[in-house]
Amino acid sequence: MRGDLEWGGVPGLVRSAAARFADREAVVDGRIRVSYAELGARVERSAAACVASGVRAGDRVAIWAPNTLDWIVSALGAVSVGAVLVPLNTRFKGAEAAYVLARSRARLLFVTGTFLGTSYVASLRRAAGEPGEAAGGAPPGPGAGPLPGLPHLERVVVLADDAPADFRTFKDFLADGEGVGRDEVRRRGEAVSGGSPSDIVFTSGTTGRPKGALITHAQTLRGYEIWSDLAGLREGDRYLIVNPFFHTFGYKAGIIACLMRGATMVPQPVFDVDTVLANVAAERISVLPGPPTLHQSLLDHPARDTYDLSALRLVVTGAAVVPLRLVERLRTELGVDTVLTAYGLSEASGIVTMCRRGDRPEVIASTSGRAIPDTEVRVVDASGAPAAPGVPGEVLVRGFNVMSGYFEDAAATAEVLTPDGWLRTGDVGVLDPEGNLRITDRIKDMFIVGGFNAYPAEIEQLLGLHPDVADVAVVGVPDSRLGEVGRAYVVRRPHSTVTAEDLITWSRREMANYKVPRTVAFVTELPRNASGKVVKGELRGR
Repeated sequence: MRGDLEWGGVPGLVRSAAARFADREAVVDGRIRVSYAELGARVERSAAACVASGVRAGDRVAIWAPNTLDWIVSALGAVSVGAVLVPLNTRFKGAEAAYVLARSRARLLFVTGTFLGTSYVASLRRAAGEPGEAAGGAPPGPGAGPLPGLPHLERVVVLADDAPADFRTFKDFLADGEGVGRDEVRRRGEAVSGGSPSDIVFTSGTTGRPKGALITHAQTLRGYEIWSDLAGLREGDRYLIVNPFFHTFGYKAGIIACLMRGATMVPQPVFDVDTVLANVAAERISVLPGPPTLHQSLLDHPARDTYDLSALRLVVTGAAVVPLRLVERLRTELGVDTVLTAYGLSEASGIVTMCRRGDRPEVIASTSGRAIPDTEVRVVDASGAPAAPGVPGEVLVRGFNVMSGYFEDAAATAEVLTPDGWLRTGDVGVLDPEGNLRITDRIKDMFIVGGFNAYPAEIEQLLGLHPDVADVAVVGVPDSRLGEVGRAYVVRRPHSTVTAEDLITWSRREMANYKVPRTVAFVTELPRNASGKVVKGELRGR
């Protein structure tokens, strides 16, 4: 695998892409179109500005913004001088963003102006604009920055035309770097090695405070060279990146993979099915990764046939539940040649298993494929002993892709990394005899019905076969007789009149009694985070 050997690190990859694909279109962002040579030049200017701002190798540089060309340029510029990228979830509130900034002790932040009607600058000011104890309980810092509650944060750059007096606009920030020579930028990039830290991706915090998974350049390059090979990404592909850049699926399976192959990036800041359809048609999009809900909504759009979607050839998706019907419809109705499923998590560089081109549709729909090269996947029971094929247990992963640990959190690291290098994922899964992995749930989501383990994802997959069910999530709720029982939250298909009684009766015919939901609630949509995952805590709270 050449990635971590040929390029050394992400700075080498950026330079290589600018030279190899110089005249090819690199990014289309609205009316702005830049070639790979132009992208390389923009990243170099951003890197020079980081040097001028005093960013040193190993410093954390955060970015809190939606998918845009400026995100790509600012992030790659920071990484190109040895900084460690800290992407922030665009759905964060000010206090959540301040916690991650404090926890990582970021020295520089790139932040969007107004997005989805919210001023991120104002939100951050409210959360961290007052002096006193630093946000997130971080140790006191030099206090030189514009936000007294974040004393380590020395500079905030607003990716907009206007900025408060104590912040900088991106234009002014770039101008600061004009006195830094190309040789210095090149020297800083060449000092980055495969073992240098590349990024810290903070977990969603569903099991407590977010923790930052520390990943190196070599892990990133090696993992997404494999991803690109298995997916069949190629030069000239046009890739609509709807997956958020703050997520590994957007940044690494998106930006990094495109840099490797010379594909054109078309970032989309917000998922909107009408915009997806318009972009696919207008930009002749050939590659469209995303969660199953994205593809389902595209297929079900009433005006779908008025758009030319014929260029689509590659879809990569991933979730505990991918209906077989979705895979078949993508192939038959849209003529997509390659539909693949995959599984990963931040602590394993975002990639663990993946289907292969040529796998049967039922394998693609019912599993997340096999372990990627040079990694091991194991399913174990509660005692740590390997589970037999077909028997659920916790998924463990070992290989080049596993993080070195959580950033400055030895106790949390020890909870998930075994002394012999296995990562305990906290996911429940099943291996088939061929080594294909099926994720059934998070350990915390499983519930016990009268002594039987019930896995919501398995129940959801079965309910998803009902012709009137567009989307579904199942949670366990207390029951005086059985301890817990299932409650299903269902999104009906358009014009469906299916009732709760209909679905429960149907379920009794299709699944074991302990799996049958005892109640059904109909909703217009399921609550999801920005990564597309259902927020089951919110459903339980209902």
